Amino acid sequence: MARQRTKQSEPCPHCGGTSVWSNGSSRTHRRWKCGDCRKSFGTTLGTPMYRLRTKPDEIAKALLVVMRRGSLRAAEEITRHKYETIREWLLAAGAQAEALTEALVKDLELDEVEVDAFWSFVGNAVTALQRGQVRHRGWAVPPCVGQRSRRGMRSEGSGGGA
Repeated sequence: MARQRTKQSEPCPHCGGTSVWSNGSSRTHRRWKCGDCRKSFGTTLGTPMYRLRTKPDEIAKALLVVMRRGSLRAAEEITRHKYETIREWLLAAGAQAEALTEALVKDLELDEVEVDAFWSFVGNAVTALQRGQVRHRGWAVPPCVGQRSRRGMRSEGSGGGA
């Protein structure tokens, strides 16, 4: 009896085919097989986590130590992972960030200032989520036509506007 082929939400990363089915697992990670090109692939293909055996939370902790302390040696001492391993994780994360920035500039036609603002927003959002701060309606919506910015409301309400 042949395996039933199901249409997955994600196409094959090799050929773009949609005839993809589950093909077991390797080291607790799900594997998939394409019926069109007959190639097998994992869910982390094309991500910085591809072919890494370390848990994502440990990698994130090591990179956070490097970011805060500015030293690979400090990260090595704190996390007990080798200097060279942490360096490879850092290079992979940097390459992924560069690829995302390139996509923002190219596909969305953003300039350098808008990309910097995007990364600042992402950093602030991550901090807010880690602290458990409550999101308000429109917290990510910039002021536009029909809405007043806080600055505009203050200058109009104070009576001393331009």
